[in-house]
Amino acid sequence: MKQFAILQLSGCSGCEVSLLNADEWLDQYKLVYMPLVISAEDVPEVDILLVSGSLSSDENLYELRKAVRHAKQVVAVGTCAIAWSSLLGTRAEVRQHFQAPAERVHLPRLLRRARPVDSIVQVDRYLPGCPPTPELFIAAISDSPDFKAAPSVCQECGRKKIKEMRPSHLVGFLKGQVQPEICLINQGYLCIGASTRGGCQALCTRPGHPCVGCRGPSDAFIEKESQAWFSSIRRVFTAMTDIPIEEIDAYLHSPQLCMFLNQFADYADEEQENLKARLAAETAPDKVLAPRPKEKVM
Repeated sequence: MKQFAILQLSGCSGCEVSLLNADEWLDQYKLVYMPLVISAEDVPEVDILLVSGSLSSDENLYELRKAVRHAKQVVAVGTCAIAWSSLLGTRAEVRQHFQAPAERVHLPRLLRRARPVDSIVQVDRYLPGCPPTPELFIAAISDSPDFKAAPSVCQECGRKKIKEMRPSHLVGFLKGQVQPEICLINQGYLCIGASTRGGCQALCTRPGHPCVGCRGPSDAFIEKESQAWFSSIRRVFTAMTDIPIEEIDAYLHSPQLCMFLNQFADYADEEQENLKARLAAETAPDKVLAPRPKEKVM
């Protein structure tokens, strides 16, 4: 029976709870380390190490570097571990508050900003989502060759697009009466499922909640600058609605979406590349830095 562990860095434990909602792994895999439910001093030798949460403190750095030495494969799990952008620790005013001496009594030293897991260690696979669904966890653990994420959430949704139905303004996130079976964009909702990676079975859009992009960009945009993702979203709304582009941009940068729409921006982030180069010398040689291969994103 294969053994796996879950290392929790700075996050909300939502990814861990999602895994616990699945039971297909119980007969083939043994969970040997997970601070949320299992008491253990250190990560033992494991076949798979799932890492959730972002790197936000020197304690996170220490625990990550120590854990990967005992793992055959490392999987970055969830938006925080992959893209770091959803944590409030990336906001300058929040960092300034928590780094002030008056607030720093007996706490780990915070990094200047939160970082993704692959800025420090090599990652073999990526499991995006906030959190990933239980089914996606099973696919990541088993590394099933038969699993392939849908190109986009839109293709999994199944709602009908109506050419004649062109809203002139956005409805808002929690307003209006959602009509079943009709595309949410046609109804004036800011849904970005057409540009977001599928695999979640459109759990949000099917019951009427607009996609906010927690799965990150689809394969068409995953290795491009973040602006390419924004441009794709704008093109979809220009083609399907009469909503002014200024109104679209205002919503894209609103608090409801900012947690997810800036993820993967570090592909074109010069500061991020410089950080990787500087930290490479401090990282264990058996787990050196690696690029993010899109074919291993679940």
